[in-house]
Amino acid sequence: MTRALLPPVWRALPRRALAAAAAAGLLLAGLPRMQSGPPDPLVGLYALRAAALAFALGLAFLLDDPARHITSAVPARRPVRVALRVALVAPGAALCWTAALLLVPEEARPPVGALTLEAAATAVLALAGAALVIRGTQATEPGAAISAWLVAMGAVAFLLLPHDWVLFVTPDDPRWADTHDRWAALLAVAALVGARACVEPLKARLRLRAF
Repeated sequence: MTRALLPPVWRALPRRALAAAAAAGLLLAGLPRMQSGPPDPLVGLYALRAAALAFALGLAFLLDDPARHITSAVPARRPVRVALRVALVAPGAALCWTAALLLVPEEARPPVGALTLEAAATAVLALAGAALVIRGTQATEPGAAISAWLVAMGAVAFLLLPHDWVLFVTPDDPRWADTHDRWAALLAVAALVGARACVEPLKARLRLRAF
């Protein structure tokens, strides 16, 4: 059954949104190479953070499905359909992030592991938000709303979080390690919430059984 689902799921992917996000992210990651003078580590840091946000904005559209109310009646449950979408785009997402890291000159590149953790948490947060909207509403295309919410939450995190809960610091800041402990916790919570949101509500499962 899973193999039979692959072609329709592949055709249903929001390719334009994903391609636009990938192009924007790679362009942002390449900005440090366009500046004159020696590479600036601060520019490299924020270029990669901007690229991670751009990639996540594209992933916010991953669960968009205008035919959602038709495909919900197929035998494969929602977790399977969502997992297929994620599996199909995961290699491309990993490739884009690797390319973004390599676009930043080595002299200006921040710690790769820490920035990859930030990017992963942001991406999973976008997917979890989209899954929650689909679970709790009849919306078929939550991507636009989730992308706007993600940008707003990023601005709030950057500007309004108290000193002890800040998420965006530079590598030379003594809070760097503690900050990335919070990023790891955010990733874990987002993954758990997203996985739970992918489970179809009881009423939906009962309707499927009625078919």
